[in-house]
Amino acid sequence: MATGRHLVIVESPAKARTIGRYLGDDYTVEASVGHIRDLPQPKDLPADMKKGPFGRFAVDVENDFEPYYVVDPDKKKKVAELKRLMKDADTLYLATDEDREGEAIAWHLLQALKPAKSMPVHRMVFHEITREAIENALESTREIDMPLVDAQETRRILDRLYGYEVSPVLWRKVKQGTSAGRVQSVATRLVVERERERMAFVAAGYWDVTGTFAAQDDDAAPAFTAGIRTVDGSRVASGRDFRDDGTLKTKGATVLTEESAAALIAALQGAPATVTSVESKPYTRRPAAPFTTSSLQQEAGRKLRLGARETMRVAQGLYENGYITYMRTDSVALSGEAIRAARAQATELYGAEYVPDKPRVYSGKAANAQEAHEAIRPAGSTFRTPAQVAGELSGEQFRLYELIWKRTVASQMADARGSTTSAQLTVTGGGRTATFGASGTVITFRGFMAAYEEGRDAARYADDAGGAAGSDKRLPQMTEGQLPDVRELVPDGHQTTPPPRYTEASLVRALEERGIGRPSTYASTISTIQDRGYVVRRGSALAPSWIAFSVVRLLEEHFGSLVDYDFTAAMEADLDRIARGELSRPDYLHRFYDGDGTGEVGHLGLRATVESLGDIDAREINSIPIGEGITLRVGRYGAFVERPARGEDGEVLESADPVRASVPDEIAPDELTVEKATELLERQKDDGRVLGTDPDTGREIIAKDGRYGPYVTEVIPEDPEDKTPKSKRPKPRTASLLKTMDLATVTLEDALKLLSLPRVIGTDAEGTEITAQNGRYGPYLKKGTDSRSLETEEQMFTITLDEALAIYAQPKQRGRAAAKPPLKELGTDPTSEKPIVVKDGRFGAYITDGTTNVTLRKDDSLETLTHEMAVERLAEKRAKGPAKKPAARRTTTRRAPAKKTSSKAAPKK
Repeated sequence: MATGRHLVIVESPAKARTIGRYLGDDYTVEASVGHIRDLPQPKDLPADMKKGPFGRFAVDVENDFEPYYVVDPDKKKKVAELKRLMKDADTLYLATDEDREGEAIAWHLLQALKPAKSMPVHRMVFHEITREAIENALESTREIDMPLVDAQETRRILDRLYGYEVSPVLWRKVKQGTSAGRVQSVATRLVVERERERMAFVAAGYWDVTGTFAAQDDDAAPAFTAGIRTVDGSRVASGRDFRDDGTLKTKGATVLTEESAAALIAALQGAPATVTSVESKPYTRRPAAPFTTSSLQQEAGRKLRLGARETMRVAQGLYENGYITYMRTDSVALSGEAIRAARAQATELYGAEYVPDKPRVYSGKAANAQEAHEAIRPAGSTFRTPAQVAGELSGEQFRLYELIWKRTVASQMADARGSTTSAQLTVTGGGRTATFGASGTVITFRGFMAAYEEGRDAARYADDAGGAAGSDKRLPQMTEGQLPDVRELVPDGHQTTPPPRYTEASLVRALEERGIGRPSTYASTISTIQDRGYVVRRGSALAPSWIAFSVVRLLEEHFGSLVDYDFTAAMEADLDRIARGELSRPDYLHRFYDGDGTGEVGHLGLRATVESLGDIDAREINSIPIGEGITLRVGRYGAFVERPARGEDGEVLESADPVRASVPDEIAPDELTVEKATELLERQKDDGRVLGTDPDTGREIIAKDGRYGPYVTEVIPEDPEDKTPKSKRPKPRTASLLKTMDLATVTLEDALKLLSLPRVIGTDAEGTEITAQNGRYGPYLKKGTDSRSLETEEQMFTITLDEALAIYAQPKQRGRAAAKPPLKELGTDPTSEKPIVVKDGRFGAYITDGTTNVTLRKDDSLETLTHEMAVERLAEKRAKGPAKKPAARRTTTRRAPAKKTSSKAAPKK
């Protein structure tokens, strides 16, 4: 190692701590805590620049797309600290991640810190954090890879132009706050297109017959099942033979109905079976390649039920603490030392016969310049088994490490071997002939399956007897001409199913197959479309919201190329070309923004496309026909269905307002059938279901269904003589139904109880009134400004004054859930040496060590939150320091003159 004092800058505190353990006292390892510079919002530009060329995008589109960068306000303290540490150092090492995003962070650090010309600056890269890897990285440093930075700058500027040009169109025509993005919009389109297929889907019914057979006259003989294949020479239709509109697409296929299946069985009853063919083939199955970012996200979703973002967060922790290699990679290749380690471990644990004579070499797509050079695997030249790390890792980290370890070791193991036998049997009787087929696979040598077997997504046609019957089972010995007994023939009905919704795993696979985006960005893309409200979770499936339909439709009709799958994939390929130095950043951005000069549609460029939009019918964009004159519209306050008002004779009343009804958020788009929409409209047609009259006020009480669920309200008759503005007139009392109530069965008595809230229970000794109320977070007591939670909704109507006073006699706790124990305990923080717990606060759950508090993120769950994650979050919060008001004048950095080829951009996650 070099002599003198050295400053090593990495991205995260956890990474800094791990690397710091491998370096001596002469090395100071500090974290930048991610990006330090970015393009500012145009409104945050200095006043003298807002009217200049940078004023619209913080990018000068007329001067080769020159970006203007500022240090993020919350990173000024960090930059100052790094500058202070740099003054005491003789050498600067930029040790950010080795992909193009990490390269850009290193370049931005260099631009912001401005080390003296006399200070040596080294780019230090490694794909795993082990002592050996860190020491090797110190001995083999390099310069910053400017083409990699150029590619990342292009991506960042491209995303700024895309978002700032297209999003305002969405604000005007769909809804304020909507947005468009290069990858997020395409991902949303995929989800919407799948839902459109489900909405248009028409189920088709079909039947099959399963036969149970056994050796003749031998009650002890093992029975086996076989699915029907043909009837009277015609193939029997299965689910795969139907189109999504319910029609048969396979010519000559016979569709069995319940009646025809029963008639067939009756004809064949008692008839003998004959084995007409038996075929046996060798079975070989190769192990899956080691993990890439994409395949890790997919497999963790299938086997561990982890979302893409959660998978990457857990993997990040494993990488930064030295357990696995870098987790953002497209490569399936393993280094020589990794192959040796995997083969040695497989030999030791499973035996030499489980390891092939020659190492397995995997290759995938052409390597992308911005990705790491090796697959994701356990770190080091020898792998630690899951048992060896069990005491160090817990929860999701252990499960993910085990998954990576198994996949890596299995990738260097021998094929699984066996044999697959297929048999066909013919049954003839009653003038009918049917053939049945069965197949079974026998594994004689498990090979890699002894360590690991790759998961599979659920098949759409899993219920097809023709495809599933007899698979993965052992068939008895059979020979052609054999006459087995027909023990039973059983009919079974099926319906075709719509295309399955995407899960996070299958959406990642779809994006990767189309070449859209980068595997390292899939997690944030999927999180973004959920955070934006375009996609919602339904179990593990992803369903689009109605507003996503409007956004996608506008983009398809007016920005078709931007959401075209091939066009978006080509953009990624161009970014790779820039990363390899084969394409100029300004040339590419000019072509994207200004067009290619042909003037053809689709080649105009983003600027001309926006300028030539013309008038867009917002009402049409936000409308989706449901059928029978019913239309769904996306409105300012949510989705609603609408149907023209009709008279008693059924004629449309042109002068009358249409009948409208809100669509509850829990109804997915494919569930909004004509029948369901009609039901919603019928509920709303008479302004709700009349429950009766309030005896105290004489006002009518009705029950209605609203966007936020069912509720009861009173009807205040309008007085045509009343000149009081509507805003100053009394509001009708309204109350949501309790969880135990149903809109169809709620009674007048129930409604009056609900409308009586808040209920006055009595007063305390000082004369302060105590009431029981129902609020956003459930039932509670209120006395002045002092609120206390109730355990059940029923208590609002039954609690007595003495019981309420007893609750208030308990010591006052801070916050609603302060009286509850911590939600989770996570061990001791190594910095503060205080216990870390998760508590429920006023603004949600948060991590705390008693001094530093960090709010949980939207996609965090208590089950997956680990000690390591909590320690890292607390460390990042401390590194940021206390929040301060931004200074009056922003510290800015302008890009170097155009003649310098080192002016690059920062990415923004």
